[in-house]
Amino acid sequence: MLRTGEAEMRPTMALLCPEHRQPLVTEPAGEEISEKTTALKCSSGCRFAVIGGIPRFVPKENYAAAFGHQWKAFRRTQLDSYTGTDITRNRLERCLGGSLDVVEGKRVLEAGCGAGRFTEILLAANANVFACDLSTAVEANRENCGRAADYFVCQADITNLPVEQGSFDLVICLGVIQHTPDPDRTIATLCSYARPGGLLVIDHYRYSAEDMTRTRQALRNVLIRTSPKVSLAVIRTVVAVLWPVHRLFWATRKLPYGAVLRQKLLKVSPVLDYHDSYMQLGPKLLYAWAALDTHDALTDRYKFKRTVEEIRDCLARCGMEEIEAHYGGNGVEARARKPPRSSNAPQSFKAEATSSKA
Repeated sequence: MLRTGEAEMRPTMALLCPEHRQPLVTEPAGEEISEKTTALKCSSGCRFAVIGGIPRFVPKENYAAAFGHQWKAFRRTQLDSYTGTDITRNRLERCLGGSLDVVEGKRVLEAGCGAGRFTEILLAANANVFACDLSTAVEANRENCGRAADYFVCQADITNLPVEQGSFDLVICLGVIQHTPDPDRTIATLCSYARPGGLLVIDHYRYSAEDMTRTRQALRNVLIRTSPKVSLAVIRTVVAVLWPVHRLFWATRKLPYGAVLRQKLLKVSPVLDYHDSYMQLGPKLLYAWAALDTHDALTDRYKFKRTVEEIRDCLARCGMEEIEAHYGGNGVEARARKPPRSSNAPQSFKAEATSSKA
């Protein structure tokens, strides 16, 4: 547990070596993971660095590196506690089925935690949160949430976490699965982390021509081949140049032909514009969200899409029950429950070569 004002964490389940599935011990020897801990190691010789008090089970830089740069640059931008809105809370409640009560006192795996927009809501709802991310976004997450009780964060691959399968009452993965190399395999592995009777909550991009215009696709083709530092700088520049035009077209939208001209702008500009969705953010935060989400949309190495039926079928193949899936939010939102006394069959699930289109 991480206590207020301290820099030590104690996960509520034993940490295991992702390769050998053996218990991990701290180096120097001790019970807590803190700023003084240098590594975690298993008896077979694996050693995982602890940097900034955060265990690292994957290389610091990987295919999700751009997200790490993004979330450290926009560490607080989407936190409800920073925006003064309930945008994130409403999204999480909707995905959970309408209430945060289901997380109270529960062991929750937040797979792909980013900077902590959902983490802070879960912690405030008295969940015991095990947060992880493939990228260095975990550093922003710890800065935002590291003083809360019942919190643990690590940098790890969500398809090979350092914990036993069936460890969590609730597994949440929002805004992540479409960015992994094999979404079906990711979903199957997430299912395996839920305990028998536990709940899985996920979302996934849907097929939509409006999301990726020709301009965005052309810019994305360039940015995914550049370094994360350069791509972030490019996006900041593009948004800075085009944002005054977006503001002007929004201000004149009620003039003759104003609405038509604005729609034409949205089709040719690579900048994501939330004037229609989140006016409560105000001009400053609308600009920040435009920069953040434009970067998010144009620098992801993988971008898969699914239909409701495909998500529902995948969850059924994983042996999940009480499956609910519908279009909403970022695409497809789904919930499912693991059958009581279920085996961990999803561990051996092999994704079928169907509809994995970027």
